[in-house]
Amino acid sequence: MNPRLSALHPYPFEKLRHLLAQATPSHAGLKPVNLSIGEPKHETPALIKQALAGSLDGLAIYPPTKGSQELRQAIASWINRRYGIPMPNPDTNVLPALGSREALFAFAQTIINPLPDALVICPNPFYQIYEGATLLAGATPYYLNASPDLNFGYNWQAVPSHIWARTQLLFVCSPGNPAGNVMTLDDWRILFELSDKHQFVIAADECYSEIYFNEDDKPLGALQAAHMLGRVDYKNLVSFSSLSKRSNVPGLRSGFVAGDARLIERFLLYRTYHGSAMSPVVANASIAAWNDEEHVIQNRRLYLEKFQAVIPILEPVLNVGWPDASFYLWAQTPCNDTDFVRDLFGATHVTVLPGSYLAREAHGVNPGANRIRIALVAPVEECIEGAHRIAEFVRRGASV
Repeated sequence: MNPRLSALHPYPFEKLRHLLAQATPSHAGLKPVNLSIGEPKHETPALIKQALAGSLDGLAIYPPTKGSQELRQAIASWINRRYGIPMPNPDTNVLPALGSREALFAFAQTIINPLPDALVICPNPFYQIYEGATLLAGATPYYLNASPDLNFGYNWQAVPSHIWARTQLLFVCSPGNPAGNVMTLDDWRILFELSDKHQFVIAADECYSEIYFNEDDKPLGALQAAHMLGRVDYKNLVSFSSLSKRSNVPGLRSGFVAGDARLIERFLLYRTYHGSAMSPVVANASIAAWNDEEHVIQNRRLYLEKFQAVIPILEPVLNVGWPDASFYLWAQTPCNDTDFVRDLFGATHVTVLPGSYLAREAHGVNPGANRIRIALVAPVEECIEGAHRIAEFVRRGASV
């Protein structure tokens, strides 16, 4: 048995199930409202379903690990349109993936050399895959705490030089999970300079890049920032994207990696053995998704409607505000976050996620403590109902 498996922590939702089992239910007759899991609930666009159904002959074909030329071309063209940069080379800069989760995990196995002092810098709070991928690749996570004073961003200069010197990989998430913050061009400039100095690789998780609120103010992307700063070869940078949130197809398991051709080449070698080739059925549905923006615009309108309705309900009782992007609210609680979530569920049948479950204690604090993540993925009526129940719960005393 791989001894590194014992280093893995329970997944946040496993911990949540145990926590909710401790609740004392007093919500008889209330319909459950689940705002804990970031699983899109909007309808999958018809054009994607039609492309999927029309491609079933692809089940009779072994798919190439590199993906079809047509899909890589569609992805490269989308990057060009979305970020306003020259189209990446579909043959060398782009690789389809079975969703960003699988790709992020596998990429770490490709990059990390498991030396005794190997470090991977993880944002804190973080997506659990960053930590698990690091541990199973034989490295140690170094947690960089998010700072509320920096819009839940990071003080990169606060990381000691000896830590950067041991760092092989840095995970970043922009728009962020859970706070929805977007990295600035100055953030990227600092990271690129540090990467050049210490030769670590940057894995940019951008799975929330298409959930934003102003069509004229799109979140800055990693490849876009690199190009703006003259790094046209995307040295030591790979971005990860997905159709799950953008196109409401989490079950399709379709995304891509794009960036440094040298890294993509090595990643393709790993994946040849890893067995992560995308079915032609999924590939054709993905082409249809990447080539259409109208359904994505409509998707954003639905999320905007929910934020516009929910924030005015919660703002009077909780420290919560608009994120830059994504579909999460990162709200401060008036008491311990796990107590709040447990008692909220018991009293109102509303489920949210304790912020401390998304983070680790590092440098003396858990930066997720006394916060909750609220995922506005349910239909608008459910989100509004859930917000009203949360607000009333807080007004009644909220575990205090």
